[in-house]
Amino acid sequence: MRALAVIGSGPRGIGVLERIAANLATVPVGAPIVIHLIDPHPPGPGRIWRGEQSSLLKLNSMARDVTMFTDESSTIVGPVHPGPSLAEWAEGVNSGLITDVRVPDDDLAAQIRTLTGSSFPTRRLQSLYLDWFYRRALAGLADDVTVRVHAATAREVTEPVGAGSPDSDHAHGRQRVHLDDGSVLSVDVVLYALGHLESRPGPQQVELAAFAARCGLVNIPPAFTADADLSRLVPGENVIVRGMGLAATDLVVLLTEGRGGRFTRTAHGELEYEPSGREPRLHLGSRRGVPYRSKIASSLQAPRVEPRFFTADIARSLAASQQSVQFGREVWPLIAKEMLWGYYSELFRGHPTRVTTEWPDFAEQFAPLDWDGDQLRALVARTVPDPRDRLDIARLDRPLASLRFESRAALQQHLREHIRADIHERSSDDHSPTLALFYSLLYSFFDFASIAEAPRSSAGSRTDELGRWFPGFFSYVASGPPGHRLEELLALSRAGTVQFLGPDMWARADAAGCFVAGSPSVDGHITARALVDARLPECSVTASASAVLRSLVSSGVGSEERVDGDDSRATSGKLRVRPLDSRVVDASGTAHPLRFAVGPFTTAPFVGAFSRPGTDAVSFRENDRVARAILDQLATTAARAGAAEAAAEAAAEAAAGPQRLATGPQLLAAEPDLLAAAPF
Repeated sequence: MRALAVIGSGPRGIGVLERIAANLATVPVGAPIVIHLIDPHPPGPGRIWRGEQSSLLKLNSMARDVTMFTDESSTIVGPVHPGPSLAEWAEGVNSGLITDVRVPDDDLAAQIRTLTGSSFPTRRLQSLYLDWFYRRALAGLADDVTVRVHAATAREVTEPVGAGSPDSDHAHGRQRVHLDDGSVLSVDVVLYALGHLESRPGPQQVELAAFAARCGLVNIPPAFTADADLSRLVPGENVIVRGMGLAATDLVVLLTEGRGGRFTRTAHGELEYEPSGREPRLHLGSRRGVPYRSKIASSLQAPRVEPRFFTADIARSLAASQQSVQFGREVWPLIAKEMLWGYYSELFRGHPTRVTTEWPDFAEQFAPLDWDGDQLRALVARTVPDPRDRLDIARLDRPLASLRFESRAALQQHLREHIRADIHERSSDDHSPTLALFYSLLYSFFDFASIAEAPRSSAGSRTDELGRWFPGFFSYVASGPPGHRLEELLALSRAGTVQFLGPDMWARADAAGCFVAGSPSVDGHITARALVDARLPECSVTASASAVLRSLVSSGVGSEERVDGDDSRATSGKLRVRPLDSRVVDASGTAHPLRFAVGPFTTAPFVGAFSRPGTDAVSFRENDRVARAILDQLATTAARAGAAEAAAEAAAEAAAGPQRLATGPQLLAAEPDLLAAAPF
């Protein structure tokens, strides 16, 4: 029997499990398999999507845009096994076509009944979908595959001395997975599928925590909002919040509606907030000073234009043609032009009354121009009369840049107008070019993700542009909260429960024994007894809160990615894996034969554990490659074990032959029936 340990059984771990089930017929192992799923949280949802969390917390994707299944768009080697999106799954449950769903309470039953394709589902509902997907993956496994679930945490993986090198005599030794319940599993292959991870606090965070402890303050470090202890935030007191992305959105929800506040609509349709009196006063700020752009709910008015300036072929050609690719200088201009191409194609073809020429004429003039040049700006000025219809990518990214406000009240009013405009632009078909922009950015992101590991970039490009700026820009433009969350933020602002600090926000510990925050865009500052970092922890495998991941690196089996460039100490914080099959790579560049890793903590491109249907999901492609590589490795191990067992049996028979002859009388006396068959 061959054995696989999957450390982490959230969406990514079970995604690989489903691919193993799908590929078993074409990649036979030749022996029974036992798969150990190791996670203290339920298989399928895992920690992030577990059912035991507030029903107020939602996905930032519509139900029709969420799937765990491969489809006709999937460019994978293994077989495609289609299945329902989250919206189709709910339809199947409601119609009775899907009967094996465990609905634990009336609230979730009501959510399933009322879910539509355009609904933003709760994380608890997603938990049910992931549980169902997991059980479907189990049902797809062959009869000789056994799955054992361990509600435990893996602490360390060890192996025979000398193991790890493909040329080593011990390269295929059994891996020993040590769990926190004291048990040890002996397996042939290990897959790390740990998902999003917290990190140990860095020096700045340690200093802030020590300051808060000395002064009796509250400091909540970067964390997943559902896991943070918000009970320490006192009603009525100021709370400084660093971050205005999705983590901040969840924080605001839990500290307002989650504490008993209510949203109601006036006779004129405007949303109002009725406080419960248990809310703190939230002061939100960030580098941009504005919330992430809301999710788009409009529809294209013309067919989506084919990408032209940044495609998968162009990305691969760029990666192959140069020894070193600088993202900011060579990749970003192509992506930016692709965004402009998508935006203006929809404006000219979907809204021809708002332009002065036809699309073919504009496209011909547009094609040779620099994306950020004066000639392109002049072309747009001539052909797009209304400045509000023109796309300025720099202004899109930093809408408050260079602005100065005469008072904090003026800043609040400006932010409300900005949020109101954003909601309208992203929900009205009159502004469908915004949706075309989204698609261009989304597919450019996918195409870039497929070559993200190929370019050898400088330290600055690799860690700052690729590690922080571009993913941050993508999330800000394309992966913001549902529109109704920003409408709620407006209501909270009008009620005084939320105030905005402004762009380029700063916050510090003050000698007076409090936290202080402000922005260079407006005079004055805010003092508070609580500071919350409303953002996800930065990835650092060497400082990970996961002991099994830290030990993977400290043992030398794995390594943190080092970035070539001016600063030899620069790292991305991620675990190195081989692009071909996501095998763990050590500091020398050698891929371990028995250890694999998938997820956001690795150097492989990460664009979510689940995906939109019909987008040839990057993560599904990796899941398929990894599943096939694992099965190949198990088959190799099984073949070697079989050969070794056969050799051992032959040796034993050879050794036993003379002894049989010498003791023939005893054998015959014990088993007289052997006499007729004996060759002697």
